[in-house]
Amino acid sequence: MSLPPPVDYSARRLGFALLVAATVLGGIALMAATLAGNGFDVWDAAVTACFALTLPWTAVGFWNAVIGLALMRLAPAPPETNEQAPPTATIRSRTAILSCIRNEDTETVARNLDRMIAGLAATSESHRFEVWVLSDSTWPECIDAEEAFSARLQARWGHRVAVHYRRRSDNAGYKAGNIQDFVTRHGDGFDFALVLDADSLMAAQTIRRLVRAMESNPRLGILQTLVVGLPSVSAFARPFQFGMRLGMRSYTLGSAWWQGDCGPYWGHNALIRVAPFREHCELPLLPGRPPLGGHVLSHDQVEAVLMRRAGFEVRVLPFESGSFEENPPTLLEFIRRDLRWCQGNLQYLKLLGLPGLRALSRVQLGLAILMFLSSPAWVSLMVLGVLRLGLARDTGEVLDPALGSILFALIMTMVFAPKLAALADLLLSAAQRRAFGGATRVLAGVVTEVVFFTLLAPVMAIAHTVFMAGLPFGRAVVWGPQRRFGYRVSARDALRRLWPQTLLGLAAFLWLAASV
Repeated sequence: MSLPPPVDYSARRLGFALLVAATVLGGIALMAATLAGNGFDVWDAAVTACFALTLPWTAVGFWNAVIGLALMRLAPAPPETNEQAPPTATIRSRTAILSCIRNEDTETVARNLDRMIAGLAATSESHRFEVWVLSDSTWPECIDAEEAFSARLQARWGHRVAVHYRRRSDNAGYKAGNIQDFVTRHGDGFDFALVLDADSLMAAQTIRRLVRAMESNPRLGILQTLVVGLPSVSAFARPFQFGMRLGMRSYTLGSAWWQGDCGPYWGHNALIRVAPFREHCELPLLPGRPPLGGHVLSHDQVEAVLMRRAGFEVRVLPFESGSFEENPPTLLEFIRRDLRWCQGNLQYLKLLGLPGLRALSRVQLGLAILMFLSSPAWVSLMVLGVLRLGLARDTGEVLDPALGSILFALIMTMVFAPKLAALADLLLSAAQRRAFGGATRVLAGVVTEVVFFTLLAPVMAIAHTVFMAGLPFGRAVVWGPQRRFGYRVSARDALRRLWPQTLLGLAAFLWLAASV
């Protein structure tokens, strides 16, 4: 089967860049005009500079959502996915399913693997797949449980889908090192590898679809679908589950339209082509000491840009298709995971100059850095704003209320654009409304989610800011096991981990109250 010529995305990317640039410059100009009623001084310049740092990521999300909504409503088909094989094509390749674990809850890992293997075993192509449990565990009780469930799975399914267990004694390179060790030692026996986290769950139909797509397009190096959250009993996790199902649709579709063959990689629930991954995607050891030196923590985007540098495509199938993960069950676990991502993304500062990267790859690394740098920018903006308002005799000395209201409305619209776009598409579709339980439930869910994330945003911004303030002094994240299931957070733990947010919020309240 001959492949169609590669799609030229240059016009789309140029148009998208112009939209984002115009939005950022317009936002900066509007902020400057809002503050310049009585002159533009050093305070105003500092506030505007902080505001400018927050805009690129916000503008990208806004235009992704707008384009995604337009595609959902107007396009006859989603963006190019290069799926050339029909859904009934016979699978002829060999795929290793890699379950990467370290001191995890083994019951959940075993249950999810059992469900995936059962789905594959029910097909005539099950012999094309093998499951490899790749352990970096150090706790004896976890190791014993892993060996036991791997043996049970092999005894139950080995005649259809072979199950192997391999444990490293040294978790050098963390998860990325675990995968590289596998492709180096065992990669010759496989064409593709499906990378899973401990909480991953994928439908057999989705796995086979990814494999067929990869078989039909030798240019594909990494392929994944939209990942959504599994149902959870945790009240904290449920807004994420709802938001991922609703808000990510328009965002991912719009992003895929212009990123195309230079898409992101989320590090799990994705299919990789083993040979080029082994040859080109081994991560460099960063110069210097941690936290910014040493092994790369946020490995996924780096592997994506290295795969693209090697000439292979990295794509996302921008729709929900049987690919799931667990969300952190508590705020403390969510913060802990986010700080690991924060440190990992800031390590990209040392990778922006890698030779041979595509221009878009450098932009993606830069945006990943800005995603977390925007947090201290927002916190600084808020602190400067509160101080300025507190020192002023009246609000009119600081800003133009009318322009300020317009600016606030525009920013809130941009921030929530992915949710609003997906909501608009859903309300216009009777089938989708029924799938979400009806319009009333959808609207109630959206209101709940907006309130939840409005409260969560400053908590996370302060957590990022405090963490980054400690980086020059050697503060670093330890990549330990995650607590993926609900537990009660003690008042002591909450106070110990959240005292900066509590203190800053109380100080801002008292300052403003005294100024009224």
